[in-house]
Amino acid sequence: MELKQLWKQRGEWEIRVLVMSSLSLQIFLLFAGGLRKRKANWWLRIPLWLAYLLADYIAIYSLGHLSQNQKLCNGSLDNEMHLLVFWAPFLILHLGGQDTVTAFAVEDNELWLRHFLSLMSQVGLAVYVYWKSSPGIRLIRPAIIMFVAGVLKYGERTLALKAASMGSLRSSMLTLPDPGPNYAKFVEECQSRRDAGLDATIVIVPERPPDDDVHVEDKPEDYGSLVYNAHRLFQTFRRLFVDLMLSFQDRVDSLSFFRKLEMDQAFKVVEIELVLMYECLHSKALVIHGWPGRSVRLFTLAAPVVSLVLFTRVVDDMQGYKRVDIIISYVLLAGAIFLEIYAILLIIISPWMYADLRASEKLQPAAKIVFWLIESFQPEKKPRWSNKMSQYNLFSYCLKDESRWYKRCMERLEWKWNFRVKTMWDSWRYTKSIAVSCQLKGLIFEQLKSKANSTKDPKSYRKLGEHRGQWALQRKGLYQELGWSVDCEFDESILLWHIATDLCFYAQYPTDKDDHLATMSREISDYMMFVMVMRPFMMTASIGQIRFGDTCAETKNFFRRDNDIEDEKGCEIKLTDVDTSIAEPRDVKGDRSKSVLFQACKLAKQLKELEGVTQEKRWRIISSVWVEMLCYASGKCSGSSHARQLSQGGELLTVVWLLMAHFGVGDQYRVESGHARAKLIIDI
Repeated sequence: MELKQLWKQRGEWEIRVLVMSSLSLQIFLLFAGGLRKRKANWWLRIPLWLAYLLADYIAIYSLGHLSQNQKLCNGSLDNEMHLLVFWAPFLILHLGGQDTVTAFAVEDNELWLRHFLSLMSQVGLAVYVYWKSSPGIRLIRPAIIMFVAGVLKYGERTLALKAASMGSLRSSMLTLPDPGPNYAKFVEECQSRRDAGLDATIVIVPERPPDDDVHVEDKPEDYGSLVYNAHRLFQTFRRLFVDLMLSFQDRVDSLSFFRKLEMDQAFKVVEIELVLMYECLHSKALVIHGWPGRSVRLFTLAAPVVSLVLFTRVVDDMQGYKRVDIIISYVLLAGAIFLEIYAILLIIISPWMYADLRASEKLQPAAKIVFWLIESFQPEKKPRWSNKMSQYNLFSYCLKDESRWYKRCMERLEWKWNFRVKTMWDSWRYTKSIAVSCQLKGLIFEQLKSKANSTKDPKSYRKLGEHRGQWALQRKGLYQELGWSVDCEFDESILLWHIATDLCFYAQYPTDKDDHLATMSREISDYMMFVMVMRPFMMTASIGQIRFGDTCAETKNFFRRDNDIEDEKGCEIKLTDVDTSIAEPRDVKGDRSKSVLFQACKLAKQLKELEGVTQEKRWRIISSVWVEMLCYASGKCSGSSHARQLSQGGELLTVVWLLMAHFGVGDQYRVESGHARAKLIIDI
């Protein structure tokens, strides 16, 4: 009998558990939803992904459960059932999601129509529940207030998804159509003067060149100025994420600001911009950061507060409610109030709010208060992105990836059935993350600043973005000797210099271990290898993965000849013993295998034997080439691919790409001048 009684009560307890689970997921999403812009760990992404999916499923299932409740269908509602029906608006509110996460991936934004349909169906279902239950007049008032707040939140989420879809983003950033000067009218006027017997000629007055002084004194900016200017520049440079063009004036404005910044401040501005872009793509930023959105947020806070007051009066005046249901109702109301207060706090301490307040002279006192909060919760020294770079080394992989039966099974699944289990295993087993050092940032910053100051001509600064080692070698006077290694296909250049860097490093190991340039060169080398193998969509179209696989196969075969190779130092010794001067490796191997192992050995030998080059100068050459390769890869990656990686803690490639754009290096600037200034000269 007890089991039978428990079975009858199962439906009531099921809805209680589901409603509390829904609230718990919303709290988790609010706190953890924004962490992805700084943390890329799998242990955070997987629970967040599960919570993101389960939150909607549980809320939708709970509403369906309420509509199918046996007591509701029979129309025999008591006070207990009235209280259960009161929870329906909270489920709609939960379906509205949290401000910190609306889309788990950028692809979710493209499904905004599906969410709009879900909005219509779930609101209709909630209305049906109330129509069937017809709760008492005292409960209906707080329920209607919460229902309106829930519909507003759900509609807000749908609008945020639509606004963040690539089509909407692109259309929102388009400039007004510009027909330019009236050419037909100008020509007709000139012709009429000539027909009247006057000597009329058209003279084009050169446009006044913009102020582009390279001799700008470094002038450190305060943190508030960095936040404000990051928001200002973001309004222009966000167009890059949807592959829209920028003008020469955009370049001049950005360059004039970045030239006077110190290295850490320049990277901080870029970090803030990337955070703003992340919020546009994955949160409700495009909807809530504006006076209409902020007004709605005040209403969604007032709604549960008013409902709590009304509900307290109902509970005090009426009997027949179960104590557990009353407690759950109070928890739902308190949870809704807490979630809204926390969401409003996040809005207040955002760069969006600070920029809006600072732009108004009347609101400067409020802007100072908001900045104080920003400085307290998000200090200048705190990174706004993961500040990590992944490492993947060919020699380490070939040494550790021993043949095992389970690996052979994974390879068979991968090559025959296209289940990428071996690739996932390699990514987990042989990839590590390290912090991006200040020295490495300084190396990147100085090269970009040097390139930006080296030219003013649009064709020249576009060309600088096309270099992937040529510029660095030419400056060192080594292009004639080593140019062959950077003029080949880009993925081939990466593999050649990756292997050569390791061979040079271990040739003087452990001396090079304490050499900052050597360490930084290896870090960029391993990072570029990771991008080529594990993030191929961020590279130019190539056969990089095929070339990597062939090179690995030849490297493993070579290592198997000598069982005494135990570490990377042993690899260097054995490979250096091979005399590549006897015959050209490509001539012997042919073109079927794309392996570049011994071509890289040849490059390493050339680097070691450079005449009159000290060890420090050699590493300066190698590091310069690697920075240029990094910049080239950054510039050639599409804006949508950069946007895709923002949800995984960000990539160094994306940071460098945006920094390049601010320094005016690359082909992002397509408008090279303004309107031509033509004058009609008439000689009488």
